[in-house]
Amino acid sequence: MKFSENWLRELVEIRADRAALAHALTMAGLEVEELTVLGEGLAGVVVAEIVATAKHPEADRLQVCKVEAGQGELLQIVCGAPNARVGIKVPLATVGASLPGGIAIKAAKLRGVESFGMLCSAKELGIDADASGLLELPLDAPVGQPLADYLCLPDASIELKLTPNRPDCLGLVGLAHDVAALFGSAVKVPAQTAAPVTGDAKRGIRLQAGKDAPRYLGRIVEGIDPAARTPLWLAERLRRSGLRPISAVVDVTNYVMLELGQPLHAFDNDTLQGDIVVRHARAGETLKLLDGSEAKLDEGFVLIADEHKALAVAGVMGGFDSRVTDTTRNIFLESAHFAPAAIMGRARKLGMHTDASHRFERGVDPELPRRALERATELLLAIAGGNAGPVLVAEHLADLPKPVAVMLRRARLKRVLGVDVADAEVARIFTALGMQVESRADGWQITAPSSRFDIEREEDLVEEVARIFGYDNIPTLTPAGALKLAIEPEARINELALREQLAARGYYEAVNLSFVAAELLTRWGFTDRLVPLANPLSADLAVMRPSLLPGLIEALRHNRARQQERVRLFEVARVFGAGDPPVESPSLAIVACGSVRAEQWGEASRPLDFHDLKGDLDALIAWGGEPQRWSVHADGLPAWLHPGRGARVARDGETVGYLGALHPQLAKALDLGADVHVLELALEPLLARRLPKAQPVPRFPAVRRDIAVDLPEEISWSQIEQTVRGSLGERLKELRLFDRYSGKGVESGRKSLAMGLILQDASRTLTDDDADRCVREAIVALEQSCKAKLRG
Repeated sequence: MKFSENWLRELVEIRADRAALAHALTMAGLEVEELTVLGEGLAGVVVAEIVATAKHPEADRLQVCKVEAGQGELLQIVCGAPNARVGIKVPLATVGASLPGGIAIKAAKLRGVESFGMLCSAKELGIDADASGLLELPLDAPVGQPLADYLCLPDASIELKLTPNRPDCLGLVGLAHDVAALFGSAVKVPAQTAAPVTGDAKRGIRLQAGKDAPRYLGRIVEGIDPAARTPLWLAERLRRSGLRPISAVVDVTNYVMLELGQPLHAFDNDTLQGDIVVRHARAGETLKLLDGSEAKLDEGFVLIADEHKALAVAGVMGGFDSRVTDTTRNIFLESAHFAPAAIMGRARKLGMHTDASHRFERGVDPELPRRALERATELLLAIAGGNAGPVLVAEHLADLPKPVAVMLRRARLKRVLGVDVADAEVARIFTALGMQVESRADGWQITAPSSRFDIEREEDLVEEVARIFGYDNIPTLTPAGALKLAIEPEARINELALREQLAARGYYEAVNLSFVAAELLTRWGFTDRLVPLANPLSADLAVMRPSLLPGLIEALRHNRARQQERVRLFEVARVFGAGDPPVESPSLAIVACGSVRAEQWGEASRPLDFHDLKGDLDALIAWGGEPQRWSVHADGLPAWLHPGRGARVARDGETVGYLGALHPQLAKALDLGADVHVLELALEPLLARRLPKAQPVPRFPAVRRDIAVDLPEEISWSQIEQTVRGSLGERLKELRLFDRYSGKGVESGRKSLAMGLILQDASRTLTDDDADRCVREAIVALEQSCKAKLRG
């Protein structure tokens, strides 16, 4: 929001200088982002008229001008501006003047011709960036008057960085209420009177967009002068607010938008056919906009149309074919209220951002349309003449927002701010902000004006008091009280420690966005229980991630495309599933490719494989102290895993994740090699840890017995281990697999495994008979559960 300081001071009395005003605005939450001083140091610059011109005898691009500056005689000025001509009035820097850029004006000779001053552009005067030619003043500008007096200078262009919850300050009148509250003054805006109705032209209005467009006002003004020039005062206010004057009609609508905060639009009434229809766009409907672009619309857009064609995208931009031109004499003025949700994101979807959409998507006062329409009519009739018809109104009152009274308790205000604010000061603050105040025994009941969408609860009122009372007036106190330190549970591994462990194993932590492209998830086969975003930043960030792997693989692919052959990444973050509300689950994912070790000379290089990644998983599982509760299985694999080089990870029989090589088809689709291995686990089961328990050193020795069994190829080691541990119980301290064989002497489809049983009893030394009995029990269990045979 950019505005003229002098304009603001006309609307409200400000008993402070420019620096104090800027500081007060910033401290009240209306941050001054930029302040540009305009027109300082213009002593000696006056209004002048060019009465004669002649070509410079020695330069084609220079002219010798005779200028009337109210000094009793004509001054000779050499000028190179392309628009210098007889009859125009322009600024003249007389001899002795010093311009804002440090240019001292002296009598001089230019190519042999004397010049007694300088005719100036707006940029040379420091009041605008336009340096294309001389600043042309209105023809009625008084010759000889100091330019600063004529243009109401000096001034400042102030730009505020407003937060989205303060759309009321996107108009000078709304901002004036905050300034009045800050400086203890009153807003000086007179009540808006109705413009005289001298015409009878009407047009029907039909509302067909429901709650998205509950109020629409219009008025036909006939017989305006299309050549009417915008008055200097209005054009200067627009220019100092960052808008360039265009034409009388457009300038009036822009001016009212800046003054009141209500966007308006003017149509060429002669291009309209029948009633105005406010409706939703149809799928595939298009409209050529004012900037010449072609807007492709869908049912989410609200359209202003007539009975035959679309006219404008509501709250965003008008259409090209119904625009006001240099020959327009009859206009239809629009002033409407659109629901913020109906406008939000629509301009961005069309690849644009307009002043109207900026305001409507944040919320515009639903009571402003009539006031803004009357104000615009008043200005237009004064500038361009014409006959105004009656105000045409269509509204659905039930769909308009209603003011709600909010209670502010005196005790709550003191508790939050930590300081006493006098009752009279509280009442003054809310009254100055345009709110209705009713005193209660324990506080105040406040009804905010319809422009204050941000006042919803008691905390909002506390904030209003704090920022107007002044944060500088609230003492800074050190919080007192005993802080209770959170104790890390011993039965859970610290998440930071997990990250450090993975880093120690050679992995780099990655942090990816929680949003991914729907097309990418389709490639992976993630199609169920997705959480799409209602208003995504882009199509590539349209869905909340159901898995960490797609984003992590994209990071790996990005690194490999930049000559990084060995990549090892992990991420600890949340994944999302459909629900009400969506389900968030902490997860761990690992991706790796390239050689198993970084480049070195101690051993031969080999590519990372399934067993290397499983070894890292085993190390993490062992950290929890209960590896026997974990198992891996070859069944139930997702479609994105290699069917012969993948595994399902379970804890207590419940699936908690997967690991293995990517499916070759997916790897090819993602332009990856065949050596990419992945792991994803639910985080909480991995962080669960058995409480440490001290045990005495065994008094009795362990006994080892080795056995070799022949069993089907499809029997996994985890199944064998569970079977042996289940049969021997606490007597089995460790089970070691030390050989695997298949080939000659072993039937096809079977394998031979040799394992060592480490046996120990805490109460006595095991005898040979005890050890042999344990071996027999283990073999019987393997025969029954795993179809094993003891090899001789």
